[in-house]
Amino acid sequence: MPQSATITTDHSVIQEWVEKRGGKPATVKLANREGKVTILRIHFPGRGNDDELEDISWTDFFDAFDKHNLAFLHQETTADGKDSRFFKFVRRAK
Repeated sequence: MPQSATITTDHSVIQEWVEKRGGKPATVKLANREGKVTILRIHFPGRGNDDELEDISWTDFFDAFDKHNLAFLHQETTADGKDSRFFKFVRRAK
C-alpha cells in the first residue's frame, strides 16, 4: 500500500523529521553566492552528494525557506514501515 505524503511549513516538524533520519540543512556549494543561501538541500552524509553540498545552520536554512515561500512535502514511513527519506521542497499554496 503506498504511503501518503504530508506538506508542512512548521520549522520544528521539518527539523525533527530531518534530524531523525540523520540529515542536516545544506545548500549547493556553487549556488551559495556572497553568503546568500540560494538552493536548499537536505544533506544525508555518506549518501553520495557530500562534495556538492555545504552544511548550513538551521537559522540560515529557515530564513531561505521562508524567503522563497517554500513548503516541505515529506513521507513519514515507507510501505514496509521503515523511516522514509522521501521529501521535496514545493511552493506554498496561496
